[in-house]
Amino acid sequence: MIEQKGILFVLSGPSGVGKGTVRKALFQKDTALQYSISMTTRPMRSGEKEGVDYFYRSRDEFEQMIEDNQLLEHAEYVGNYYGTPRHYVEETLEKGKDVFLEIEVQGALQVKENFPEGVFIFLSPPSLEELKNRIVNRGTETEALVMNRLKAAKDEIELMDAYDYVVVNDKVESAVEKVQAIVKSEHCKRERVASQYKKLLEVSQS
Repeated sequence: MIEQKGILFVLSGPSGVGKGTVRKALFQKDTALQYSISMTTRPMRSGEKEGVDYFYRSRDEFEQMIEDNQLLEHAEYVGNYYGTPRHYVEETLEKGKDVFLEIEVQGALQVKENFPEGVFIFLSPPSLEELKNRIVNRGTETEALVMNRLKAAKDEIELMDAYDYVVVNDKVESAVEKVQAIVKSEHCKRERVASQYKKLLEVSQS
């Protein structure tokens, strides 16, 4: 029997493109994927659990992990660190489970540097006009902030070349189907399957 390691899938794209919406819809349909649990220095909130919502660490512990290259990516936000622990991802992949990480573009580029064997998917808006509409419809941001987000989105779209796939998020259902197709096709890639067949052949000949 061919046993494959899991694959790390990284979904990212500009703010407002709908990463969280696509990820939630994907997980409602695909229960085989394991969502990547982040690590943080922020205090645990009521109802949260260690290893379910986050891995909670002190600031000193987190900074030691940064120094020891134990995080695939990290960032500081409102005085607290957040990051993706390498050990958790690698351990889950070794069990044959696919890990799914939804993250901002800069974080995805950090992951690519530290874990280039991952599969990187860029979620793109149908147009900048549509992205502007989505940001405006949130109703939480000033006109100046909307324009700043759009400028950042243009810069991030120019980083598309760093990714393996581009999925246009015109309709959530369609985007989910495309991501599912990418997951299936990656498991059929020759280089992933061939090494397992070679091991089987070695066993049968011994």
